[in-house]
Amino acid sequence: MKVTFLGTGTSQGVPFIGCPCEVCTSTDHRDKRLRSAIWVETPDVSIVIDSGPDFRYQMLRARVHKLDAIVLTHGHKDHIAGLDDIRPYNFFSQKAVGVYATTETQDTLKREFQYIFSENQYPGIPQVDMHTISAGQSFSIKGLQITPIRVLHYKMEVLGFRIGNFTYITDANYIAPAEMEKIRGSHTMVLNALRHEAHISHYTLAQAIDVVREAGVPNAYFTHISHQLGTYTEVENMLPPGMHLAWDGLTLEF
Repeated sequence: MKVTFLGTGTSQGVPFIGCPCEVCTSTDHRDKRLRSAIWVETPDVSIVIDSGPDFRYQMLRARVHKLDAIVLTHGHKDHIAGLDDIRPYNFFSQKAVGVYATTETQDTLKREFQYIFSENQYPGIPQVDMHTISAGQSFSIKGLQITPIRVLHYKMEVLGFRIGNFTYITDANYIAPAEMEKIRGSHTMVLNALRHEAHISHYTLAQAIDVVREAGVPNAYFTHISHQLGTYTEVENMLPPGMHLAWDGLTLEF
């Protein structure tokens, strides 16, 4: 299995519009962060977790020529806004793209993309095949087994996912003990680490480090990063062994 980070930035990306700070003006490509998403591929299946506003460019940049499904963590705009851009995949495959989401996230999609789900469909609109994720039940996409992990994003329930020995969690600031048990035994974990200062709905870097240690996962990559965290080089050099900042384009193989 191969995992590619399509984006590792927070909801407004990095650079932050109009900001002259050291991070936003950095020439290091690892400080350029699109909205958070990953591409998971095996010989049998190709899926993307989240389709934010940068989806089109992310697919082009990573050369994702085949897409079987999109799996959604939740319905915030920075994780769903690019859904319309699945249309080329519909065209080349001549079939709908699977979309896996909770009923709550599906309700958001139906509001935000009403035309996709209308009875009188306009020619050329995106074709989706909706699948409902039940938070307590694993599901499979072409043999790829996925276990949802329920986390809180302030008071909103968001899903992380465990795929084999890989766990991906973004937009979280609390993981209940029962859900933490689903993470234990992972070889690699991806977790959000927004900035150093406390935030109402995201882990800080220090909190994220503590969560990784509590889960007992030997390898960790932090994502959903804001320009307030610092440059890649600065932060990478202060992290404990086995922990790293993710960056757009980074690929992990399992």
